[in-house]
Amino acid sequence: MRFQGRAWVFGDNIDTDVIIPGRYLNTTDPQELAAHCMEGVDPEFPRKVQPGDIVVAGRNFGSGSSREHAPLSLKAAGVSCVVAKSFARIFFRNAINIGLPVLECPEAVEAIQPGDELEVRLDSGEILHRRTGQVFRAKPYPPFMLELIRAGGLIPYTKARLRQGSVVA
Repeated sequence: MRFQGRAWVFGDNIDTDVIIPGRYLNTTDPQELAAHCMEGVDPEFPRKVQPGDIVVAGRNFGSGSSREHAPLSLKAAGVSCVVAKSFARIFFRNAINIGLPVLECPEAVEAIQPGDELEVRLDSGEILHRRTGQVFRAKPYPPFMLELIRAGGLIPYTKARLRQGSVVA
């Protein structure tokens, strides 16, 4: 799996209330969540983010509550993946569960500037910085997690496996 897009760079400790403010948690409609994604830290983000763009962040991205609204809002806004120095564990798992790839790569984060064009290759864990030509390496996903992400998350993956008869219910 490959993703290409423009970098949106954020700092450390971007919590779930910054990703999607609490006042919008009365909905699970992905498009409504996308319309308010990251607006607390960058009011232009919901209007300017393009499909395929990549969020790049510092340490502890997604800290705070365990709500799935945060990764869902990013995915619905068109974000193809998130590259960070580190993730809050619950955000990391929620992102995978909804099919939003997340990669830890502190070296890449240090080198990337807002608006830089990136290419992310999930199967190898490579992050290509198009402006500089640098290639950074994050830990690649194992094949079963790539399948889960390709399927769109845990629920679509499980439903597909059940239809194929490869999961015992």
